Amino acid sequence: MGITTEASPFDTIIFDLDDTLYPASTRIGELVKKNIDLFLIEKCGFSQSKASFLRVELFKTYGSTLAGLRALGYDISAEDYHGFVHGRLPYDLIMPDIQLRNLLQSIKQRKIIFTNSDEIHALRALDRLGIRYCFEKIICFETINPNLPNSTRPDEFPVVLKPSREAFKIALQAANVDPRRTLFLDDSTRNVAAGKEMGLYTVLVGNRVKSEGADYVVEYVNNIGKVIPEIWGKEMEGGDERMTRSKSEVESVLATAAVGA
Repeated sequence: MGITTEASPFDTIIFDLDDTLYPASTRIGELVKKNIDLFLIEKCGFSQSKASFLRVELFKTYGSTLAGLRALGYDISAEDYHGFVHGRLPYDLIMPDIQLRNLLQSIKQRKIIFTNSDEIHALRALDRLGIRYCFEKIICFETINPNLPNSTRPDEFPVVLKPSREAFKIALQAANVDPRRTLFLDDSTRNVAAGKEMGLYTVLVGNRVKSEGADYVVEYVNNIGKVIPEIWGKEMEGGDERMTRSKSEVESVLATAAVGA
């Protein structure tokens, strides 16, 4: 009786983008915060000393600075906000990652991006990484806020973002997935906890210690092959072959290129 593989428990893998598919060490997240502070100063008239404090408080209360400003009555379009905050980022800080591309190509399940960022930013970041075409779909700010461009006043359609239940409901419907057979990776402990509440299997990225609601934890997304080999199925004795990759084949793929090469 030969050695075959047991089918993977996952039909779909959903990935966050920023600080998940590329590490926080790129400083992109840090520069986004700096640009938000500048937006508050230059576009909204806040003092430099108040901008950083306000950014943090709006994030805690509303989920993002944009959501908070619109809830407070500031007539700011998402396009203008994202154009200012993301449009001036030095995307060349994000380096192509051949190992990540090989890893993603070895995963035969559906692969989907779910990010709070706007589509332009998502595409630029994915292009820099060299993995844009590894994904079937990008669920982004525009996907989960389809009515925002039609608003006649700032508070008419509240901005929806992870980790809200509404954002996850919209995303899961757009992705057309069964949460019980879907793996969700994110660097935010709040997003991971929310994903778990929605019935997803969850992975906390960028840490060494599991947070509440995390089924797995990986310090770098490239490590998922070692931490979650069941993505590719599990070797077992007997039966018919039902998967295309074994654990040894995955490890071979990961060994073919250096990180960030």
